[in-house]
Amino acid sequence: MSAAKWTPDHLMDPATRAIHLEQRRAQLLPLADDVRRLAREMGAVLKEMQSIEGDLPGQARLRAWRVGKPLFKAADDIEQVISDLVSFNARFQKEFEELPAKREEKRLRKELARAGQQPEAIESGPADPDPAKKQQFGDVFDAIKRGA
Repeated sequence: MSAAKWTPDHLMDPATRAIHLEQRRAQLLPLADDVRRLAREMGAVLKEMQSIEGDLPGQARLRAWRVGKPLFKAADDIEQVISDLVSFNARFQKEFEELPAKREEKRLRKELARAGQQPEAIESGPADPDPAKKQQFGDVFDAIKRGA
């Protein structure tokens, strides 16, 4: 699919969302790397420029940093786009694909509770085979609690 043909309908399916994310990542990562490389090179050139007559000490270096900063921000913004696309995918999956099933499960549990049946309990881990271990440490902590 080309970039001009993506529609919201395509993003409804997990497989096409994954394809969309990979296509955008393939497009944007080289662009971000190129802008960051250009920003570093431009920053080096700006730092080497001579100070202008009337500059205070360090003003030329500050000017170079201030002028080059938007290029670094542009590279960061491009990388942020990729992070935002990943966040969109995760949120879409959680809120639109998984949420209906969770709500249905919760509704069924409530219906079972109203009918007087106990919902299936979540199995806990194995019980501690040696209750003496708890008593051993309990004595130490009991003394601490009394002093508090």
